[in-house]
Amino acid sequence: MININTLKNRREKLASLIHFPIVLWSGKSASKNFKANHYPFRASSHFLYFAGIPLENAAIRLENGKLDLFMDNPSSDSTLWHGEMPTREDIAVQIGVNNAYPLEALKDTIDGVATIPVQDIFTYEKQKAILQRPLSINQESKDIDHQLMKAIISLRLTHDEIALKEIKKAVDVSVEAHKMGIKSTKKCSTEAEVRAVMESYIISQNMTCAYNSIVTVNGEILHNETYHNLLKSGDLLLADVGAETALGWASDITRTWPVNGQFSSSQRDIYDVVLAAHDACIEKMKPGIEYRDIHLLGAKIMAEGLVNLGILKGHPETLVEKDAHAVFFPHGIGHLLGLDVHDMEDLGDLAGYQEGRTRSDRFGLGYLRLDRPLKAGMVVTIEPGFYQVPAILNHPQFKEKYNKDINWDKLQQFSDVQGIRIEDDILVTETGAEILTKNLPTQAEEIEAMMIK
Repeated sequence: MININTLKNRREKLASLIHFPIVLWSGKSASKNFKANHYPFRASSHFLYFAGIPLENAAIRLENGKLDLFMDNPSSDSTLWHGEMPTREDIAVQIGVNNAYPLEALKDTIDGVATIPVQDIFTYEKQKAILQRPLSINQESKDIDHQLMKAIISLRLTHDEIALKEIKKAVDVSVEAHKMGIKSTKKCSTEAEVRAVMESYIISQNMTCAYNSIVTVNGEILHNETYHNLLKSGDLLLADVGAETALGWASDITRTWPVNGQFSSSQRDIYDVVLAAHDACIEKMKPGIEYRDIHLLGAKIMAEGLVNLGILKGHPETLVEKDAHAVFFPHGIGHLLGLDVHDMEDLGDLAGYQEGRTRSDRFGLGYLRLDRPLKAGMVVTIEPGFYQVPAILNHPQFKEKYNKDINWDKLQQFSDVQGIRIEDDILVTETGAEILTKNLPTQAEEIEAMMIK
């Protein structure tokens, strides 16, 4: 359901931050193998934030809180292929537009406007042609495009009530999809079958996947998008699957479970280390806390657990300082979540990093996607993990640097643990944090019990 008052409020807030007109394009779907066979369309999230609905090949012009819509009406033969389509005048009423014009009229309104480059090349080239200037997300720039990006980031970093409702809808569907995937695993023979169970439920709720699903027995491959492997007793299955609502709002959940319904003792030991880091990070969250400190806390808890298991040797804080933990936990603790699953990462690190901060060149911090103090209204993920990545474990430089920090013989006893990740979506509240995904269990016993039912 579109809330015109919410959309108008967002537009007015933007007008209070900038004093020049802006144009935002929605984008256009690309063709696959012939012109009429398209990839699914996904509107630019910056467009969606102010327009509310995913209109293809459209643009909006915002000035002083007022919005004009530019899009062409359906062609005369489109009804044959697509049925009756709303006109731009219909849409204008639906989203609270001041004026609606054909797309061609946009070129007469672009003097002094700022914009944000979109992802699809067709629209990106059209943007450059109409504006007659280059477009970039250069973090050092001080031009009006950069000012616009900073203003939109300041609005989208925290979520209004309507946005949170949409995110929670996506979360609820994702939670149910994961439950169905966990319960179906014993009846499935391949990763693809479990993926089908999970994604079919998302589709049945008139949602799409917010990103390409990861459903894999090779959990050490962080963004594995193949699904051909057989499920064998003794394997762990890592599923990173999240729904996106029809209006574009995302969720992002990961669980890892044993294919045969029972964690081995070594799998359970590592799982509990990852879960301890997960729980400690969430417990620490509240407004004003640095997300980087949350990450470092997760790293320290991971290091403590691996020391207790005999995999790492030394003092946990010292191990984290030298990034030894990152041999097994190389990525950041999480990221922003909103209209994008990695919210606003089309702007590079402008959104994720507080102004004046840049990415570290440290092994254990270089993949941190968010380095800002937490604020009430933010939604972020918390997703620690343990991975045995051959490219890291066998890398000569890492082997030499961390040879004395790792008990390689002991590590062999955990050869049945390729990858474990536990990920939840967290709303920062005025006093702490709310686990939006709390209805999906994280405790090993609860996951095993779900597989018995």
